Amino acid sequence: MVLALCVLVHLSVMVYAVRGGLSAAEILGRTQGNWGFAAFYAVFVVACVVHVPVGLANIACEWWGMREPAALWLSRAFGLLLLVTGLRAVYAVVAV
Repeated sequence: MVLALCVLVHLSVMVYAVRGGLSAAEILGRTQGNWGFAAFYAVFVVACVVHVPVGLANIACEWWGMREPAALWLSRAFGLLLLVTGLRAVYAVVAV
């Protein structure tokens, strides 16, 4: 449910920004130093990291014919990659 709420908020913010005619520079100007924004998107990243590996492991087993241990290893490695890159992106948008 956390992921669904984050997706809805994210889509709403995107629609607001596009309809408001904000440029990328204006959006970055509003997000820099905004730790509320950072907290929301950090929660979004963590929700994705919890959700994605479960589905990826199932896909690897059912569609690609991988054995469960290999599929779990692959999905957890991908989850770690998502965590690192997602939190790095949040930091870059807010702090830099």
